[in-house]
Amino acid sequence: MTSDDAEVPQIRLQNLWWVAAAALVLVAVVASDDYFLLDLLHVLAGLLWTGIDLFMGFVIGPIMRRLALPARREFIIRLMPRMIFIMPTLSIMTTTAGWFLAQRGGYLELPYPQFWWLLAALAIVTVLTVQGLGILLPTNLLVYFEMRKPEPEMAKVGRWMRRYVRVVASQGLMQIAIIVVMARFVTGL
Repeated sequence: MTSDDAEVPQIRLQNLWWVAAAALVLVAVVASDDYFLLDLLHVLAGLLWTGIDLFMGFVIGPIMRRLALPARREFIIRLMPRMIFIMPTLSIMTTTAGWFLAQRGGYLELPYPQFWWLLAALAIVTVLTVQGLGILLPTNLLVYFEMRKPEPEMAKVGRWMRRYVRVVASQGLMQIAIIVVMARFVTGL
């Protein structure tokens, strides 16, 4: 580690205040019964979630693979303390608002074959959420803590990152698929 370790961001549980604030906004919007606000929240959170995912996967990922280990370490230990709060919050807000939109918009009662679009959305979002919270988040934490060590075990980090890259690639494809499905909902089934 460098001599300015004190300046390196830590994972701070104080950041949970804005996660709680986002949850309160979500609860207030759902309780308000305002379809426009619910749609707006769903779209904004979804844009941020998808945009960050695609930007990280297609822009930051290839750059990081080419960085020297010290630069990669510095980047990771500064990025991860933020990402572990941002991404789960956005994914939960997007999917929860989406569920209530589907419910209030009558999409849960669609006849077949239109109902297949709803099932596609649910399947994609379920896989995205399980991968995000069950694989990517824990991997981010493992890599973050390992890279903070004075002598990280790079073989271990390499194994984690190979799995991570495969999952991120599938997430990118599913993010594009969910955009197609959502465009179908918006333009009419």
